[in-house]
Amino acid sequence: MKVLLIKDVKSLGKSGEVKEVKDGYGKNFLIGKGFAKHATPEILAQHKADEKQKASDLADEISILKNIAQKLDKAEIIITKKLGKNGHLFGAITKDEVAHALKDQHEIEIDKKHITNKVAIKTIGEHDLDLKLGHGLHATLHVDVQGE
Repeated sequence: MKVLLIKDVKSLGKSGEVKEVKDGYGKNFLIGKGFAKHATPEILAQHKADEKQKASDLADEISILKNIAQKLDKAEIIITKKLGKNGHLFGAITKDEVAHALKDQHEIEIDKKHITNKVAIKTIGEHDLDLKLGHGLHATLHVDVQGE
């Protein structure tokens, strides 16, 4: 009996593979537990169409992220924060503040989890932040911190 694996099965194969198995193992274990489907021509055609749709959606998402990365590389945001008596900032600039400033000033919405600054911004001046957008894409955002 031929089955289409829906989930990875140890010592048999990975999801999406078509395997020849014994009838009892296929019906009782693989199909019964939801690890596989019987590999009929309709199921295989549906699986192939689903894979094409996933690839198309992934390509669309990557093109959108590349467009956002180009916009972010050109963008500069200005954050104004109160200064203490010694001329230093009260606290640090948070990832949340950067994300809100980017949305307000350039109408680009990103999740604060994508901002990967290893050192907190605690001084006025210009800083560059690295943004991980997913799928291996990175962008650099220029942040100008000013005191009031």
